[in-house]
Parts: sequence; C-alpha cells; structure tokens
Amino acid sequence: MDHTLGDILAAAAAGHFPPADGGTTLVAQPGPRDAGVLAFTAHSVIFLDEDEDWLRATLAATDADPLGASMNPAFLAALMARTGRSMNCVDLLTCAPALPGGPPLALREIEDPAHPRVVRALKFRDEVRVWATDGGVLVLGRGVAGRWEVALELDESARGSGLGAQLARSARHLVPGGTLWAQQSPGNARSVRTFQAAGFRPVGSEALLLAH
Repeated sequence: MDHTLGDILAAAAAGHFPPADGGTTLVAQPGPRDAGVLAFTAHSVIFLDEDEDWLRATLAATDADPLGASMNPAFLAALMARTGRSMNCVDLLTCAPALPGGPPLALREIEDPAHPRVVRALKFRDEVRVWATDGGVLVLGRGVAGRWEVALELDESARGSGLGAQLARSARHLVPGGTLWAQQSPGNARSVRTFQAAGFRPVGSEALLLAH
C-alpha cells in the first residue's frame, strides 16, 4: 500500500476516514512493538507483518458479520495464536487537538525512571513523561506509529470530583503540538465520559497485539 498506519491515523484525526465500503486495508507494522487491528465505520485496518493471503482467508472464514469480523474474538484469537502475541481488550480510540498555553492544573513532573508508573508506561510507549497532582497521575508518551498518547490514573478518593477531566484537558496543553490520542475500554463508562468532557472524540476501535 502507498500509505502507512501513521497516514491513516493522521487522516482520521482530521476527520478523513477510510471509505465505508466493508473493506479491510492491510499495512505494515510501524515497528516491532506495535501490531493490531483498527476498526472504523464499515472499514478495518490491520497493521501486522503477516502473510496477506492468510490474513484475508482467516478473516473471510470468521463466522461473523463481515463488517465486524476484524474485531470478532475468533479472528483476534487466530491472530494471537499465529503471532504468539497477547492482547488486553478492544478499546475505544479517541483523539483531541493540542491546546496552547499552560495546563489548568498545578502539576509536578516525576523524573524518576524507576517510578512504577514510568516503568509500566515504558512497556507501551517511548519518550514517556509523567506528571502528578494531588489525587492523580498523567502519563504522556509516543505509542502506536509514534502518536502521542495520554493515560490517567486517579486515587479512589478523587473519583467523581472532576479531576480526571481536568487531567485529560491538561494533557492537551502538555502535548507538543498536533493530536493527542487516548484509549478507553468501552465498558468503562466513567473513563469514556471523562475523556469526552475533556474534548476527546471517538475515532474507532483498536485491538493491540502485545509482544512478550
């Protein structure tokens, strides 16, 4: 294909999605770590360095509505068995543009590379930076295809206070330009609402295949 996963993500962030034609686009992995499946409206993108004939045959043989076959558990299980990778869950993929100026929260940056939150983030992202405030932690880093991603962690005592949305919005001020991405488990309605309140909008769903 002439385009890369990065091209597809950048276009989607700008509101230009793959054609809703029921098709599946195959692209190369952006790197050894990142592999998986994206589902947009009536179109899927598989970013995996695997035999194209096998991928398309396995997808066609999946007992599911063709429009949803790429996210069907049977197909994802076949990918994991074939590649020896694992996955956590199918996430809602959202994004928001960067905002100018400083963040609305008072944040202190954690620069200790041995900090547990930093160590965990480095398993999935590069150029990781972590900020903390009373009741919560904000993590920025470069994830799939080099995109900037944010993750949040709140203390139980801070839940329901609006801090999550403030942290998510603060991340839009901290990211160095462009687009900021975030994933939420669809069943975690509290997290989905938090990011929507901070201006993040749904783009599609994403299943990442994790290398061991």
